[in-house]
Amino acid sequence: MRLFDDEAVPGGLPDNRLQRPLAEAFGGLPAAWAGLAQDFLASAAGQRLCTLVDERRAAGVEVYPADPLRALRSLTPAQVKVVILGQDPYHGPGEAQGLAFSVSNGVKIPPSLRHIRQELVDDLGGELPRGGDLSSWIDAGVLLLNTSLTVERDRPASHAKAGWTGFTDAVIDAVALDQAPKVFLLWGAHAQQNAERIRSAGAGHGLLMSNHPSPLSARRPPVPFLGSRPFSRANVMLQAQGAAPVDWSLRATAPGR
Repeated sequence: MRLFDDEAVPGGLPDNRLQRPLAEAFGGLPAAWAGLAQDFLASAAGQRLCTLVDERRAAGVEVYPADPLRALRSLTPAQVKVVILGQDPYHGPGEAQGLAFSVSNGVKIPPSLRHIRQELVDDLGGELPRGGDLSSWIDAGVLLLNTSLTVERDRPASHAKAGWTGFTDAVIDAVALDQAPKVFLLWGAHAQQNAERIRSAGAGHGLLMSNHPSPLSARRPPVPFLGSRPFSRANVMLQAQGAAPVDWSLRATAPGR
């Protein structure tokens, strides 16, 4: 059965609730991230975050996604070619899957993701699968990182000031300090707050900045997201640094994956 944008996954939405203590979600990371995870969990900020999330779950609050650190599980800093920085996971049932802007196939595509997919086609041509799963970009070296990695149901940005940036800033620093060629796509003011820390790493990585792809800003000045051609421009920057371009094609995956 083919799934269309507004269809739900047959049998209901995927269960994307966090269902274990938050500290356990930091396990199983590649060695390149493990030290950062251990340092964060040992810090006061990390302990406060874990306590908050675990207490909210114990109180019956739904916290998403099931695997908050999924974006880091298959990439090391040296393997990252492009970083796309998001702000906050989607806050509806079945939506967030631990990758910035991405949703499982069969889940209704959020407006910002619709614009990302539209720009991908306008920029590079071709056709897209109907779903909104961007996970095939991971194999191409794209880190889809939110700066806050958990959220409560129907409460956008509910964990944005809970302490996550102590960890995600360290992740951004580790990627920026790595000398392998990279391009950072910074969409919107929140992501662009990281531009100076990326530059200060001194690795000379590419930076591409535009407005956020949300409906409120995708077409507005100073740099509209729509028409900014971030995907082809990122590849030009990578090739100028002697790296292979990213394969931006989206391969279909099974619903709920």
